Amino acid sequence: MKQQQGSAVPGSSVRIDTLDGLREHLQWAIELEHATLPPYLCALYSLDPERNPEAVEVVGGVFVEEMLHLTLAANLLNAVGGRPRLDMPGMLPSHPRRLPHGDRSLELSLLPFGGEALEMFLRIERPAPPGAAAEGEDYETIGQFYDAIEQGLRHLCDRLGEREVFSGDPVRQVDAGHFRHTAGRLIAVTDLASALAALEEIVEQGEGTARGEVWDGDRDVCHPDRDEVGHFYRFQELKVGRRYRRGDTPQSGPTGEAICVDLDGIRPMRRNPRLADHAVGSAIRTAQEEFNHTYCAILHLLEQAFNGSPKLLAVATGTMFALKAQAQALMRMPDEGGATAGPTFEYVAPDLRRWSVGDSQRIVVLRDGPYIVYGGVPLRRKTKIVSTENNALTWKTGRPLKTEDTYALCRCGHSGSKPFCDGTHAVIGFDGTETAGVRPYKELQHVHDGVGISAQRVGELCIHAAFCIGRTRPIAEMLADTGDSDVRSDVMGRIDHCPSGSYSYALQRGGDVLEPDLPEAVSILEEEDGLASALWVTGGVPVLRADGQALETRNRMTLCRCGHSGNKPLCDGTHREIDFREETPG
Repeated sequence: MKQQQGSAVPGSSVRIDTLDGLREHLQWAIELEHATLPPYLCALYSLDPERNPEAVEVVGGVFVEEMLHLTLAANLLNAVGGRPRLDMPGMLPSHPRRLPHGDRSLELSLLPFGGEALEMFLRIERPAPPGAAAEGEDYETIGQFYDAIEQGLRHLCDRLGEREVFSGDPVRQVDAGHFRHTAGRLIAVTDLASALAALEEIVEQGEGTARGEVWDGDRDVCHPDRDEVGHFYRFQELKVGRRYRRGDTPQSGPTGEAICVDLDGIRPMRRNPRLADHAVGSAIRTAQEEFNHTYCAILHLLEQAFNGSPKLLAVATGTMFALKAQAQALMRMPDEGGATAGPTFEYVAPDLRRWSVGDSQRIVVLRDGPYIVYGGVPLRRKTKIVSTENNALTWKTGRPLKTEDTYALCRCGHSGSKPFCDGTHAVIGFDGTETAGVRPYKELQHVHDGVGISAQRVGELCIHAAFCIGRTRPIAEMLADTGDSDVRSDVMGRIDHCPSGSYSYALQRGGDVLEPDLPEAVSILEEEDGLASALWVTGGVPVLRADGQALETRNRMTLCRCGHSGNKPLCDGTHREIDFREETPG
Protein backbone atom coordinates (compact mmCIF):
# COMPACT_ATOMS: atom_id res chain seq x y z
CA MET A 1 0.00 0.00 0.00
CA LYS A 2 2.84 2.40 -0.77
CA GLN A 3 1.00 5.37 -2.26
CA GLN A 4 2.25 8.88 -2.74
CA GLN A 5 1.35 11.39 -0.02
CA GLY A 6 -2.02 12.92 -0.81
CA SER A 7 -2.87 10.44 -3.58
CA ALA A 8 -6.25 8.73 -3.82
CA VAL A 9 -7.20 5.34 -5.09
CA PRO A 10 -8.78 5.80 -8.56
CA GLY A 11 -12.55 5.60 -8.64
CA SER A 12 -12.94 5.90 -4.86
CA SER A 13 -14.67 8.52 -2.76
CA VAL A 14 -14.17 9.62 0.83
CA ARG A 15 -16.69 7.65 2.89
CA ILE A 16 -15.28 8.45 6.34
CA ASP A 17 -15.81 12.16 6.87
CA THR A 18 -16.23 12.54 10.65
CA LEU A 19 -14.05 11.67 13.61
CA ASP A 20 -16.82 9.48 15.02
CA GLY A 21 -16.99 7.66 11.69
CA LEU A 22 -13.22 7.18 11.74
CA ARG A 23 -13.32 5.80 15.28
CA GLU A 24 -16.16 3.46 14.32
CA HIS A 25 -14.18 2.08 11.39
CA LEU A 26 -11.06 1.61 13.49
CA GLN A 27 -13.10 -0.36 16.03
CA TRP A 28 -14.28 -2.45 13.08
CA ALA A 29 -10.62 -2.93 12.17
CA ILE A 30 -10.00 -4.37 15.65
CA GLU A 31 -12.97 -6.69 15.21
CA LEU A 32 -11.78 -7.66 11.74
CA GLU A 33 -8.26 -8.53 12.87
CA HIS A 34 -9.60 -10.49 15.83
CA ALA A 35 -12.06 -12.44 13.66
CA THR A 36 -9.15 -14.15 11.90
CA LEU A 37 -7.59 -15.41 15.13
CA PRO A 38 -9.92 -18.33 16.07
CA PRO A 39 -9.74 -19.96 12.60
CA TYR A 40 -5.95 -19.57 12.49
CA LEU A 41 -5.58 -20.99 16.00
CA CYS A 42 -7.73 -24.05 15.26
CA ALA A 43 -5.68 -24.85 12.17
CA LEU A 44 -2.41 -24.23 14.01
CA TYR A 45 -3.26 -26.40 17.02
CA SER A 46 -4.47 -29.23 14.80
CA LEU A 47 -1.01 -29.58 13.25
CA ASP A 48 1.52 -32.06 14.60
CA PRO A 49 4.62 -29.83 14.77
CA GLU A 50 7.03 -32.74 14.28
CA ARG A 51 5.30 -33.97 11.11
CA ASN A 52 4.31 -30.56 9.74
CA PRO A 53 6.95 -28.06 10.85
CA GLU A 54 6.65 -25.90 7.72
CA ALA A 55 2.88 -25.55 8.00
CA VAL A 56 3.21 -24.75 11.72
CA GLU A 57 5.78 -22.10 10.85
CA VAL A 58 3.49 -20.48 8.28
CA VAL A 59 0.23 -20.53 10.24
CA GLY A 60 1.95 -19.62 13.50
CA GLY A 61 3.79 -16.74 11.85
CA VAL A 62 0.59 -15.39 10.32
CA PHE A 63 -1.17 -15.62 13.68
CA VAL A 64 1.57 -13.62 15.43
CA GLU A 65 1.38 -10.95 12.74
CA GLU A 66 -2.41 -10.80 13.01
CA MET A 67 -1.92 -10.11 16.71
CA LEU A 68 0.48 -7.35 15.67
CA HIS A 69 -2.17 -5.95 13.30
CA LEU A 70 -4.76 -6.05 16.08
CA THR A 71 -2.42 -4.01 18.28
CA LEU A 72 -1.69 -1.54 15.48
CA ALA A 73 -5.44 -1.08 14.95
CA ALA A 74 -5.83 -0.40 18.68
CA ASN A 75 -2.96 2.12 18.54
CA LEU A 76 -4.69 3.86 15.63
CA LEU A 77 -8.00 4.03 17.49
CA ASN A 78 -6.34 5.32 20.66
CA ALA A 79 -4.44 7.92 18.65
CA VAL A 80 -7.68 9.49 17.39
CA GLY A 81 -9.31 9.54 20.83
CA GLY A 82 -11.23 6.27 20.70
CA ARG A 83 -11.50 3.41 23.18
CA PRO A 84 -10.68 -0.10 21.89
CA ARG A 85 -13.22 -2.75 22.94
CA LEU A 86 -12.51 -6.48 22.86
CA ASP A 87 -14.17 -7.99 25.92
CA MET A 88 -17.71 -8.07 24.57
CA PRO A 89 -20.07 -10.73 23.16
CA GLY A 90 -19.88 -9.36 19.62
CA MET A 91 -16.24 -10.43 19.38
CA LEU A 92 -17.22 -14.09 19.59
CA PRO A 93 -20.37 -14.87 17.60
CA SER A 94 -21.10 -18.49 16.76
CA HIS A 95 -19.12 -20.09 13.97
CA PRO A 96 -19.56 -20.19 11.06
CA ARG A 97 -19.63 -16.41 10.95
CA ARG A 98 -19.06 -13.53 8.56
CA LEU A 99 -16.01 -11.31 8.40
CA PRO A 100 -17.12 -8.15 10.28
CA HIS A 101 -18.62 -5.53 7.96
CA GLY A 102 -17.02 -7.25 4.96
CA ASP A 103 -17.79 -9.52 2.03
CA ARG A 104 -20.92 -11.40 3.06
CA SER A 105 -19.98 -14.34 0.87
CA LEU A 106 -16.89 -15.04 2.98
CA GLU A 107 -17.66 -17.45 5.80
CA LEU A 108 -15.26 -18.10 8.68
CA SER A 109 -15.28 -21.57 10.22
CA LEU A 110 -13.34 -23.41 12.91
CA LEU A 111 -11.56 -26.17 11.00
CA PRO A 112 -8.48 -28.34 11.27
CA PHE A 113 -5.68 -27.53 8.85
CA GLY A 114 -6.32 -28.81 5.34
CA GLY A 115 -7.54 -27.85 1.89
CA GLU A 116 -10.77 -26.23 3.07
CA ALA A 117 -8.99 -24.21 5.74
CA LEU A 118 -6.37 -23.08 3.22
CA GLU A 119 -9.03 -21.86 0.79
CA MET A 120 -10.66 -19.90 3.62
CA PHE A 121 -7.31 -18.32 4.56
CA LEU A 122 -6.64 -17.39 0.94
CA ARG A 123 -10.04 -15.68 0.78
CA ILE A 124 -9.31 -13.76 3.98
CA GLU A 125 -5.90 -12.55 2.80
CA ARG A 126 -6.77 -12.05 -0.89
CA PRO A 127 -4.98 -8.96 -2.24
CA ALA A 128 -6.94 -6.11 -3.72
CA PRO A 129 -6.41 -5.73 -7.47
CA PRO A 130 -4.28 -2.75 -8.49
CA GLY A 131 -6.51 0.33 -8.67
CA ALA A 132 -9.34 -1.25 -6.66
CA ALA A 133 -11.64 1.30 -5.01
CA ALA A 134 -11.53 1.93 -1.31
CA GLU A 135 -14.42 0.31 0.55
CA GLY A 136 -15.29 1.33 4.09
CA GLU A 137 -18.02 -1.30 4.45
CA ASP A 138 -19.00 -4.47 2.56
CA TYR A 139 -15.38 -4.51 1.44
CA GLU A 140 -14.20 -7.22 -0.93
CA THR A 141 -10.65 -7.28 0.44
CA ILE A 142 -9.06 -6.19 3.68
CA GLY A 143 -6.71 -3.91 1.73
CA GLN A 144 -9.64 -1.96 0.30
CA PHE A 145 -11.07 -1.50 3.81
CA TYR A 146 -7.78 -0.06 5.06
CA ASP A 147 -7.63 2.15 1.95
CA ALA A 148 -10.91 3.70 3.09
CA ILE A 149 -9.45 4.33 6.54
CA GLU A 150 -6.38 5.93 4.98
CA GLN A 151 -8.50 8.20 2.85
CA GLY A 152 -10.59 9.15 5.87
CA LEU A 153 -7.46 10.03 7.84
CA ARG A 154 -6.07 12.18 5.05
CA HIS A 155 -9.40 13.93 4.50
CA LEU A 156 -9.95 14.70 8.19
CA CYS A 157 -6.38 15.93 8.66
CA ASP A 158 -6.84 18.28 5.68
CA ARG A 159 -10.17 19.54 7.02
CA LEU A 160 -9.56 19.62 10.80
CA GLY A 161 -5.79 19.56 11.17
CA GLU A 162 -3.60 16.79 12.55
CA ARG A 163 -3.75 18.06 16.13
CA GLU A 164 -7.55 17.82 16.17
CA VAL A 165 -7.55 14.34 14.62
CA PHE A 166 -4.75 12.85 16.74
CA SER A 167 -6.13 13.90 20.12
CA GLY A 168 -5.53 10.64 21.99
CA ASP A 169 -3.29 10.19 25.01
CA PRO A 170 0.15 8.98 23.84
CA VAL A 171 0.52 7.01 27.09
CA ARG A 172 -2.08 4.55 25.77
CA GLN A 173 0.11 3.56 22.83
CA VAL A 174 1.61 0.07 22.94
CA ASP A 175 5.24 0.52 22.00
CA ALA A 176 7.85 -1.77 20.50
CA GLY A 177 9.31 -4.76 22.29
CA HIS A 178 6.20 -6.80 22.97
CA PHE A 179 6.14 -8.96 19.85
CA ARG A 180 8.62 -11.68 18.93
CA HIS A 181 8.89 -14.09 16.02
CA THR A 182 7.94 -11.42 13.49
CA ALA A 183 9.91 -8.88 11.50
CA GLY A 184 6.89 -6.58 11.60
CA ARG A 185 7.02 -3.23 13.36
CA LEU A 186 4.89 -2.24 16.34
CA ILE A 187 4.37 1.45 15.64
CA ALA A 188 3.26 4.02 18.18
CA VAL A 189 0.76 6.29 16.39
CA THR A 190 0.89 9.99 17.17
CA ASP A 191 0.37 11.76 13.83
CA LEU A 192 -0.57 11.18 10.21
CA ALA A 193 2.84 9.89 9.19
CA SER A 194 2.94 7.21 11.90
CA ALA A 195 -0.72 6.34 11.23
CA LEU A 196 0.03 5.75 7.54
CA ALA A 197 3.07 3.67 8.48
CA ALA A 198 0.88 1.50 10.73
CA LEU A 199 -1.68 1.00 7.95
CA GLU A 200 1.09 0.16 5.50
CA GLU A 201 2.50 -2.43 7.93
CA ILE A 202 -0.88 -4.16 8.21
CA VAL A 203 -1.56 -4.30 4.48
CA GLU A 204 1.94 -5.20 3.32
CA GLN A 205 2.18 -8.16 5.68
CA GLY A 206 -1.17 -9.38 4.39
CA GLU A 207 -0.86 -8.93 0.67
CA GLY A 208 2.70 -7.90 -0.14
CA THR A 209 4.22 -4.55 -1.06
CA ALA A 210 2.97 -2.15 -3.70
CA ARG A 211 0.02 -4.39 -4.66
CA GLY A 212 0.96 -7.02 -7.17
CA GLU A 213 4.20 -7.86 -5.36
CA VAL A 214 4.73 -11.15 -3.52
CA TRP A 215 7.17 -9.82 -0.90
CA ASP A 216 6.14 -7.93 2.23
CA GLY A 217 9.38 -5.95 2.57
CA ASP A 218 10.75 -7.83 5.61
CA ARG A 219 13.34 -10.53 6.09
CA ASP A 220 12.00 -13.96 7.06
CA VAL A 221 12.71 -14.21 10.82
CA CYS A 222 12.78 -18.02 10.67
CA HIS A 223 15.05 -18.02 7.60
CA PRO A 224 17.13 -14.83 7.57
CA ASP A 225 18.72 -15.80 4.28
CA ARG A 226 15.50 -15.14 2.37
CA ASP A 227 12.85 -12.44 2.07
CA GLU A 228 9.40 -12.83 3.59
CA VAL A 229 6.25 -13.08 1.50
CA GLY A 230 2.83 -11.69 2.41
CA HIS A 231 0.21 -13.81 4.17
CA PHE A 232 -1.72 -14.60 1.00
CA TYR A 233 1.40 -15.89 -0.70
CA ARG A 234 2.52 -17.92 2.32
CA PHE A 235 -0.75 -19.81 2.16
CA GLN A 236 -0.32 -20.11 -1.60
CA GLU A 237 3.05 -21.77 -0.95
CA LEU A 238 1.36 -24.38 1.27
CA LYS A 239 -1.37 -24.98 -1.30
CA VAL A 240 1.02 -25.40 -4.23
CA GLY A 241 3.74 -27.13 -2.21
CA ARG A 242 6.55 -24.78 -3.25
CA ARG A 243 8.18 -21.63 -1.95
CA TYR A 244 8.42 -18.33 -3.79
CA ARG A 245 11.86 -17.28 -4.92
CA ARG A 246 13.25 -14.09 -6.40
CA GLY A 247 11.76 -13.49 -9.84
CA ASP A 248 8.47 -15.17 -9.01
CA THR A 249 5.30 -13.12 -9.39
CA PRO A 250 1.67 -13.58 -8.41
CA GLN A 251 1.07 -14.69 -11.99
CA SER A 252 3.91 -17.23 -12.10
CA GLY A 253 3.16 -18.68 -8.68
CA PRO A 254 5.89 -20.19 -6.48
CA THR A 255 8.65 -22.05 -8.34
CA GLY A 256 11.19 -22.55 -5.55
CA GLU A 257 11.97 -25.42 -3.21
CA ALA A 258 9.29 -27.92 -2.29
CA ILE A 259 7.19 -27.69 0.88
CA CYS A 260 5.72 -30.86 2.30
CA VAL A 261 2.42 -31.13 4.19
CA ASP A 262 1.76 -34.47 5.88
CA LEU A 263 -2.01 -34.89 5.89
CA ASP A 264 -1.69 -37.74 8.39
CA GLY A 265 -0.06 -35.32 10.83
CA ILE A 266 -3.25 -33.34 11.40
CA ARG A 267 -5.69 -33.90 14.25
CA PRO A 268 -9.21 -34.39 12.79
CA MET A 269 -10.96 -31.72 14.84
CA ARG A 270 -14.74 -31.60 14.67
CA ARG A 271 -15.97 -28.85 12.36
CA ASN A 272 -17.36 -25.76 14.13
CA PRO A 273 -17.75 -27.38 17.57
CA ARG A 274 -20.16 -25.87 20.09
CA LEU A 275 -20.77 -26.31 23.80
CA ALA A 276 -24.32 -27.42 23.06
CA ASP A 277 -22.94 -30.50 21.26
CA HIS A 278 -22.16 -32.10 24.63
CA ALA A 279 -23.97 -32.53 27.93
CA VAL A 280 -23.26 -30.27 30.87
CA GLY A 281 -20.59 -31.87 33.03
CA SER A 282 -19.21 -34.10 30.27
CA ALA A 283 -15.43 -34.22 29.89
CA ILE A 284 -15.40 -32.48 26.51
CA ARG A 285 -17.79 -29.71 27.50
CA THR A 286 -15.92 -29.07 30.75
CA ALA A 287 -12.65 -28.76 28.81
CA GLN A 288 -14.29 -26.45 26.25
CA GLU A 289 -15.67 -24.25 29.02
CA GLU A 290 -12.21 -24.01 30.57
CA PHE A 291 -10.79 -23.00 27.18
CA ASN A 292 -13.46 -20.32 26.75
CA HIS A 293 -12.69 -18.88 30.20
CA THR A 294 -9.01 -18.64 29.25
CA TYR A 295 -9.73 -17.07 25.86
CA CYS A 296 -12.07 -14.48 27.39
CA ALA A 297 -9.39 -13.72 29.99
CA ILE A 298 -7.08 -12.93 27.06
CA LEU A 299 -9.68 -10.61 25.52
CA HIS A 300 -10.07 -8.90 28.88
CA LEU A 301 -6.32 -8.46 29.32
CA LEU A 302 -5.97 -7.13 25.77
CA GLU A 303 -8.72 -4.59 26.40
CA GLN A 304 -6.97 -3.51 29.60
CA ALA A 305 -3.64 -3.31 27.72
CA PHE A 306 -5.16 -1.10 25.02
CA ASN A 307 -6.93 1.16 27.52
CA GLY A 308 -4.16 2.50 29.70
CA SER A 309 -2.19 -0.55 30.86
CA PRO A 310 -0.02 -1.45 27.83
CA LYS A 311 2.37 -3.61 29.87
CA LEU A 312 -0.44 -6.15 30.23
CA LEU A 313 0.05 -7.07 26.59
CA ALA A 314 2.89 -9.37 27.64
CA VAL A 315 0.56 -11.04 30.14
CA ALA A 316 -2.15 -11.50 27.51
CA THR A 317 0.23 -13.04 24.98
CA GLY A 318 1.78 -15.21 27.69
CA THR A 319 -1.65 -16.55 28.61
CA MET A 320 -1.90 -17.92 25.07
CA PHE A 321 0.54 -20.66 26.05
CA ALA A 322 -2.09 -21.98 28.45
CA LEU A 323 -4.66 -21.63 25.68
CA LYS A 324 -2.52 -23.75 23.38
CA ALA A 325 -2.24 -26.58 25.93
CA GLN A 326 -6.00 -26.54 26.50
CA ALA A 327 -6.78 -26.62 22.78
CA GLN A 328 -4.36 -29.46 22.08
CA ALA A 329 -5.78 -31.44 24.99
CA LEU A 330 -9.25 -31.03 23.46
CA MET A 331 -7.97 -32.24 20.11
CA ARG A 332 -6.80 -35.46 21.75
CA MET A 333 -10.31 -36.20 23.05
CA PRO A 334 -12.32 -38.49 20.72
CA ASP A 335 -15.61 -37.03 19.51
CA GLU A 336 -18.28 -38.38 17.17
CA GLY A 337 -17.67 -39.72 13.66
CA GLY A 338 -13.96 -40.32 14.06
CA ALA A 339 -13.30 -36.64 14.79
CA THR A 340 -11.73 -35.16 17.89
CA ALA A 341 -13.13 -32.39 20.05
CA GLY A 342 -12.03 -28.82 19.56
CA PRO A 343 -12.32 -25.33 21.08
CA THR A 344 -15.59 -23.49 20.59
CA PHE A 345 -14.50 -19.85 21.12
CA GLU A 346 -17.75 -18.89 22.85
CA TYR A 347 -18.08 -15.78 24.99
CA VAL A 348 -18.16 -16.07 28.77
CA ALA A 349 -20.06 -13.20 30.38
CA PRO A 350 -17.96 -11.18 32.87
CA ASP A 351 -20.36 -11.92 35.74
CA LEU A 352 -19.60 -15.62 35.26
CA ARG A 353 -15.89 -14.86 35.49
CA ARG A 354 -16.39 -12.63 38.56
CA TRP A 355 -12.77 -11.52 38.78
CA SER A 356 -12.93 -9.36 35.63
CA VAL A 357 -16.00 -7.36 36.70
CA GLY A 358 -15.81 -3.72 37.72
CA ASP A 359 -13.03 -1.26 38.46
CA SER A 360 -12.82 -1.72 42.24
CA GLN A 361 -9.50 -2.32 43.95
CA ARG A 362 -8.70 -6.02 43.96
CA ILE A 363 -5.99 -8.56 43.20
CA VAL A 364 -6.73 -11.49 40.90
CA VAL A 365 -4.64 -14.65 40.78
CA LEU A 366 -4.37 -15.58 37.10
CA ARG A 367 -4.31 -19.31 36.50
CA ASP A 368 -0.66 -20.39 36.20
CA GLY A 369 0.11 -16.72 35.72
CA PRO A 370 0.71 -13.47 37.59
CA TYR A 371 -1.30 -11.39 40.03
CA ILE A 372 -3.42 -8.79 38.22
CA VAL A 373 -3.87 -5.70 40.41
CA TYR A 374 -6.90 -3.54 39.60
CA GLY A 375 -7.99 -0.11 40.74
CA GLY A 376 -4.69 1.72 41.05
CA VAL A 377 -3.61 0.01 44.28
CA PRO A 378 -0.35 1.74 45.32
CA LEU A 379 2.80 -0.35 44.99
CA ARG A 380 5.87 0.28 47.12
CA ARG A 381 8.86 -1.42 48.67
CA LYS A 382 9.35 -2.26 52.34
CA THR A 383 12.69 -3.27 53.80
CA LYS A 384 13.03 -5.11 57.10
CA ILE A 385 15.19 -3.33 59.65
CA VAL A 386 17.17 -5.70 61.85
CA SER A 387 19.48 -5.31 64.83
CA THR A 388 23.19 -6.02 64.80
CA GLU A 389 22.24 -9.49 66.03
CA ASN A 390 19.94 -9.86 62.98
CA ASN A 391 16.75 -9.65 65.06
CA ALA A 392 13.67 -8.23 63.29
CA LEU A 393 12.83 -4.72 64.52
CA THR A 394 10.52 -2.92 62.05
CA TRP A 395 9.81 -2.17 58.38
CA LYS A 396 11.10 0.82 56.42
CA THR A 397 8.77 2.04 53.65
CA GLY A 398 10.29 3.14 50.38
CA ARG A 399 8.93 5.42 47.68
CA PRO A 400 5.93 4.26 45.61
CA LEU A 401 6.74 2.43 42.40
CA LYS A 402 5.31 3.78 39.16
CA THR A 403 2.44 1.61 37.90
CA GLU A 404 -0.43 1.68 35.47
CA ASP A 405 -3.98 1.68 36.83
CA THR A 406 -4.05 -2.08 36.23
CA TYR A 407 -0.76 -3.92 36.50
CA ALA A 408 0.61 -7.45 36.77
CA LEU A 409 3.04 -8.72 39.42
CA CYS A 410 5.26 -11.75 38.88
CA ARG A 411 4.15 -14.93 40.65
CA CYS A 412 6.51 -17.49 39.07
CA GLY A 413 9.71 -15.86 40.35
CA HIS A 414 11.39 -15.80 36.92
CA SER A 415 10.32 -12.49 35.37
CA GLY A 416 13.14 -10.43 33.96
CA SER A 417 11.43 -7.23 35.15
CA LYS A 418 10.50 -8.12 38.74
CA PRO A 419 8.38 -7.27 40.57
CA PHE A 420 6.35 -6.95 37.37
CA CYS A 421 5.32 -9.84 35.13
CA ASP A 422 6.90 -10.06 31.69
CA GLY A 423 5.18 -13.26 30.47
CA THR A 424 8.02 -15.62 31.44
CA HIS A 425 5.60 -17.82 33.40
CA ALA A 426 4.17 -19.05 30.10
CA VAL A 427 7.56 -19.81 28.57
CA ILE A 428 8.71 -21.90 31.55
CA GLY A 429 5.37 -23.66 32.03
CA PHE A 430 4.81 -22.33 35.55
CA ASP A 431 2.45 -24.43 37.65
CA GLY A 432 0.60 -21.97 39.85
CA THR A 433 -1.96 -24.43 41.21
CA GLU A 434 -3.51 -22.94 44.32
CA THR A 435 -3.32 -25.17 47.38
CA ALA A 436 -4.19 -22.78 50.22
CA GLY A 437 -7.04 -24.03 52.38
CA VAL A 438 -10.41 -22.32 52.39
CA ARG A 439 -11.41 -22.88 56.04
CA PRO A 440 -12.10 -19.60 57.89
CA TYR A 441 -9.00 -18.45 59.72
CA LYS A 442 -10.97 -18.20 62.96
CA GLU A 443 -11.37 -21.99 62.89
CA LEU A 444 -7.61 -22.42 62.53
CA GLN A 445 -6.56 -20.10 65.35
CA HIS A 446 -4.66 -21.26 68.41
CA VAL A 447 -5.33 -18.87 71.29
CA HIS A 448 -2.69 -18.03 73.91
CA ASP A 449 -3.76 -15.80 76.79
CA GLY A 450 -1.58 -13.43 78.75
CA VAL A 451 -2.33 -10.58 81.12
CA GLY A 452 -4.33 -7.91 79.30
CA ILE A 453 -3.75 -9.61 75.95
CA SER A 454 -5.05 -12.67 74.13
CA ALA A 455 -2.87 -13.71 71.16
CA GLN A 456 -4.24 -15.77 68.28
CA ARG A 457 -1.95 -17.62 65.88
CA VAL A 458 -2.66 -19.30 62.52
CA GLY A 459 0.44 -21.32 61.72
CA GLU A 460 -0.66 -21.89 58.11
CA LEU A 461 -0.13 -18.18 57.41
CA CYS A 462 3.40 -17.87 58.81
CA ILE A 463 6.13 -16.70 56.40
CA HIS A 464 8.93 -16.80 59.01
CA ALA A 465 9.55 -13.06 59.01
CA ALA A 466 10.70 -13.64 62.64
CA PHE A 467 9.00 -10.72 64.37
CA CYS A 468 7.33 -13.20 66.72
CA ILE A 469 10.64 -14.65 67.93
CA GLY A 470 11.74 -11.69 70.00
CA ARG A 471 15.28 -10.82 71.03
CA THR A 472 15.64 -13.71 73.46
CA ARG A 473 12.43 -15.75 73.35
CA PRO A 474 9.26 -16.19 71.26
CA ILE A 475 5.94 -14.47 71.87
CA ALA A 476 4.39 -17.67 73.22
CA GLU A 477 6.84 -17.55 76.14
CA MET A 478 6.67 -13.77 76.59
CA LEU A 479 2.91 -13.95 77.21
CA ALA A 480 3.56 -15.35 80.69
CA ASP A 481 5.19 -12.04 81.66
CA THR A 482 2.63 -9.66 80.13
CA GLY A 483 1.66 -8.45 83.59
CA ASP A 484 4.62 -6.18 82.93
CA SER A 485 3.21 -3.51 80.59
CA ASP A 486 6.58 -3.11 78.85
CA VAL A 487 6.56 -6.79 77.91
CA ARG A 488 2.92 -6.54 76.84
CA SER A 489 3.70 -3.51 74.68
CA ASP A 490 6.63 -5.37 73.11
CA VAL A 491 4.38 -8.32 72.25
CA MET A 492 1.76 -6.04 70.71
CA GLY A 493 4.36 -4.23 68.62
CA ARG A 494 5.85 -7.45 67.34
CA ILE A 495 2.43 -8.78 66.36
CA ASP A 496 1.63 -5.50 64.60
CA HIS A 497 4.77 -5.97 62.46
CA CYS A 498 3.85 -9.53 61.43
CA PRO A 499 3.19 -9.08 57.66
CA SER A 500 1.08 -12.19 57.14
CA GLY A 501 -1.28 -11.67 60.07
CA SER A 502 -0.33 -15.12 61.31
CA TYR A 503 -0.35 -13.51 64.76
CA SER A 504 -3.11 -11.14 65.89
CA TYR A 505 -4.34 -10.09 69.32
CA ALA A 506 -7.28 -8.85 71.37
CA LEU A 507 -7.26 -7.39 74.85
CA GLN A 508 -9.10 -10.43 76.17
CA ARG A 509 -10.15 -13.86 74.89
CA GLY A 510 -13.07 -13.46 72.48
CA GLY A 511 -12.63 -9.71 72.28
CA ASP A 512 -12.33 -7.56 69.19
CA VAL A 513 -9.11 -8.10 67.30
CA LEU A 514 -6.93 -5.00 67.29
CA GLU A 515 -5.26 -4.44 63.94
CA PRO A 516 -2.65 -1.86 62.95
CA ASP A 517 -3.88 0.96 60.71
CA LEU A 518 -2.47 -0.15 57.36
CA PRO A 519 -3.16 1.56 53.99
CA GLU A 520 -4.66 -0.13 50.95
CA ALA A 521 -1.42 -1.08 49.25
CA VAL A 522 0.85 -3.82 47.95
CA SER A 523 4.37 -3.84 49.33
CA ILE A 524 7.38 -5.65 47.87
CA LEU A 525 9.12 -7.05 50.93
CA GLU A 526 12.88 -7.32 51.26
CA GLU A 527 14.27 -9.02 54.34
CA GLU A 528 17.76 -9.23 55.80
CA ASP A 529 20.77 -9.54 53.48
CA GLY A 530 18.72 -8.62 50.39
CA LEU A 531 16.45 -11.68 50.62
CA ALA A 532 13.40 -11.16 48.40
CA SER A 533 10.29 -11.93 50.40
CA ALA A 534 6.54 -11.90 49.82
CA LEU A 535 4.04 -9.45 48.41
CA TRP A 536 2.46 -7.80 51.45
CA VAL A 537 -1.19 -6.92 50.77
CA THR A 538 -2.58 -4.49 53.34
CA GLY A 539 -5.72 -2.50 54.08
CA GLY A 540 -8.22 -5.21 53.24
CA VAL A 541 -7.62 -5.28 49.48
CA PRO A 542 -9.60 -8.35 48.26
CA VAL A 543 -7.69 -11.22 46.68
CA LEU A 544 -9.54 -13.52 44.27
CA ARG A 545 -8.39 -16.98 43.33
CA ALA A 546 -8.12 -18.08 39.70
CA ASP A 547 -11.59 -19.65 39.92
CA GLY A 548 -13.07 -16.30 40.95
CA GLN A 549 -13.65 -17.19 44.60
CA ALA A 550 -12.40 -14.66 47.11
CA LEU A 551 -9.89 -15.50 49.79
CA GLU A 552 -10.94 -14.36 53.23
CA THR A 553 -10.36 -10.61 53.18
CA ARG A 554 -8.01 -9.46 55.95
CA ASN A 555 -6.15 -6.35 56.95
CA ARG A 556 -2.87 -8.02 55.96
CA MET A 557 -1.85 -11.07 54.01
CA THR A 558 1.24 -12.20 52.16
CA LEU A 559 1.33 -13.65 48.64
CA CYS A 560 4.06 -15.87 47.20
CA ARG A 561 6.27 -14.33 44.53
CA CYS A 562 9.09 -16.87 44.38
CA GLY A 563 6.83 -19.47 42.73
CA HIS A 564 7.72 -22.25 45.18
CA SER A 565 5.28 -21.89 48.06
CA GLY A 566 3.47 -25.04 49.08
CA ASN A 567 0.50 -22.89 50.08
CA LYS A 568 -0.14 -20.90 46.87
CA PRO A 569 -1.14 -18.21 46.38
CA LEU A 570 -0.10 -17.46 49.96
CA CYS A 571 3.54 -17.24 50.97
CA ASP A 572 4.84 -19.98 53.29
CA GLY A 573 8.41 -18.78 53.71
CA THR A 574 9.93 -21.02 51.04
CA HIS A 575 11.76 -18.00 49.64
CA ARG A 576 14.11 -18.41 52.61
CA GLU A 577 14.88 -22.02 51.81
CA ILE A 578 15.69 -21.27 48.16
CA ASP A 579 17.46 -17.95 48.93
CA PHE A 580 15.17 -16.09 46.52
CA ARG A 581 16.56 -12.88 45.08
CA GLU A 582 14.99 -10.21 42.92
CA GLU A 583 17.55 -10.44 40.15
CA THR A 584 16.59 -12.74 37.30
CA PRO A 585 17.49 -16.39 38.03
CA GLY A 586 20.21 -17.81 35.82
